[in-house]
Amino acid sequence: MRTGRLDAVFNRLRTIDWRSALLALVALLGIAVLVLLVASQREADAQRQAALNRQSDSYEVMVLVQSFRATVAGAEATLGRYVVAGERAVGRDYVDRWQRAAGQLSLLDRRTRANPAQRDRVTRLDRAFRARGVELDEVARNTDLGRYEPAYAYFNAARRSPHLAAMDREADAIFEAERTLLARRAEAARTSADGASADTRNLALFGMLLAFGAIALGWLNVRAIRARAAAAAEADAQRRRSTELEAAVADATASLKAEARERAAAEDKLRQAQKMEAVGQLTGGIAHDFNNMLAVVLGGIELAKRNLATAPDAALRHLDNAGEGANRAAALTRQLLGFARSEALAPEAIEPSALIHGMTELLDRTLGDGIVIETRSEGTGWRVWADRVQLENALLNLAVNARDAMDGRGTLVVASGHIALSGDDAGACAPGDYVSISVSDTGSGMTPEVLARVFEPFFTTKPVGKGTGLGLSQVFGFARQSGGEVRIESTPGTGTTVTMLLPCHAATASPDQPAVRIGPRPGAHRALDILVVEDDPRVLSATIAALEELGHRPIACPDPLGAPAIVAGLHALDLVMTDVLMPGQTGPEMIAALEPQLEGVGVLFVTGYAGEGEQDRFGDHPVLRKPFTLAALEQALADATRATPTPATAG
Repeated sequence: MRTGRLDAVFNRLRTIDWRSALLALVALLGIAVLVLLVASQREADAQRQAALNRQSDSYEVMVLVQSFRATVAGAEATLGRYVVAGERAVGRDYVDRWQRAAGQLSLLDRRTRANPAQRDRVTRLDRAFRARGVELDEVARNTDLGRYEPAYAYFNAARRSPHLAAMDREADAIFEAERTLLARRAEAARTSADGASADTRNLALFGMLLAFGAIALGWLNVRAIRARAAAAAEADAQRRRSTELEAAVADATASLKAEARERAAAEDKLRQAQKMEAVGQLTGGIAHDFNNMLAVVLGGIELAKRNLATAPDAALRHLDNAGEGANRAAALTRQLLGFARSEALAPEAIEPSALIHGMTELLDRTLGDGIVIETRSEGTGWRVWADRVQLENALLNLAVNARDAMDGRGTLVVASGHIALSGDDAGACAPGDYVSISVSDTGSGMTPEVLARVFEPFFTTKPVGKGTGLGLSQVFGFARQSGGEVRIESTPGTGTTVTMLLPCHAATASPDQPAVRIGPRPGAHRALDILVVEDDPRVLSATIAALEELGHRPIACPDPLGAPAIVAGLHALDLVMTDVLMPGQTGPEMIAALEPQLEGVGVLFVTGYAGEGEQDRFGDHPVLRKPFTLAALEQALADATRATPTPATAG
């Protein structure tokens, strides 16, 4: 029964006319081709419309760039008229134009957001625009305040600003890039139109395509079958290669791990060798310095023995020199201990010329007969607030280095003087009065490469065993810890001058004058002179920037122990803004020590540690909690100045 049904199906299939089947197949193919052509036409239309939209976007970007440049030029021209005329209406016109330019730049940023290259150019243009705005704001601010000459000078300087050139460059780059992009988009639109025309022609050749469609379809089927077979074979080969590669990677990984272990062991050995080398260099240098001290001790004892019977006074003088040398050796030991544990200084008021005069005999005996020592003193009467032992050791270190640079023969000049630092001259120091103590030699000098590294610990150009490389680094650390700095001038073949700048002692700035009390500027004024004491450099920098943003005149002080010297060098002070917990001295302790120098000066404590119940630690002074906003800072400043008694009632 089942076999009979299958035979009937096969018989009906044989009776079907093959030409009818072929026509049906061709009809199906024709419908498929027609659908594809219609879809292609729609796609071409959509692409053409998209190209036209992109062209419109490019035109708009180009117009925005030109409008932005014209607005900026108009704003700067208006600012120039404002500087010349000083009319407020012109100044407001400048602000309106500049804000309009900012709005155009913001719109330009939105229009180019889809283009990474253009977005980068717009970002650079925005940075240049903002920097240019800061320059022009300085001109406008001076004009607002009636300072026309500085405003005119700033305006002339701004005309040569690199930010102006950067704005022109970036605007030109954006315009040219958009014009190039516009050309490409126009070409794309033409291409899209040509494609649509081609599709229309294809519709006319529809009949011909039907004839070739069946042939192409069969040929593609054959190629697909062959491709699938080839792909299967390639997949098998790829799997075999992957297995082999995994095995090779495993072997390479094991080899690399072994090499890494060997390299780590070699690096450990190298670090140990470097440590031993540094220890050897350190011990050799210490032995060298102690030999210098012992030479003074032994020489003094020997000379005392020779003169003990015949010249007791001379023997006593030689014994004093030997004792001084022993004290220097003990001071060197304390210096090494201080270097190891950051020992605190014991500062006192020191007259530099007297200290240098007292060390002359020690220097003469330490450096030898081949060195001629000259001393000079300028600006006598100024005293320095520093640790006497550390200062003497610093001078001795500098003198020994100078002797080594002169190979034991030459002229050594030790000079002291006074210098007032302000503005860019201050460098790492706070503005104020400083004592300068310099040591000059006629030695070989230093190259720029050596000069750049002289303050690095353990760096030395001396042979092994002749120096530790700690001398100049300790001098540098002593000067910075004392609130000053070290400056070096050196020329190869000519010599070297090392100058220590140390803050003048506030209470004894002049022997004939009493300590000067400082207070606010006379008369009403909105901008305050504020001393900011903060040991964290990042917090100090942020606080200084915030106070400048509020229009005040801040003075930075990174160390509470250096505050008296800074206050002594100021002409006016409205407020002391200080952190509470700092190394060396707390904020309340510093304020208590500064009280003899202050008159009618406000105090604002800043802390992120003190709790709500600790207000009694700060007396009646307001407290600002960290972190704080500009508004909170401004309110705290107002509270501190309002709570400050006037000089007449300060008592």
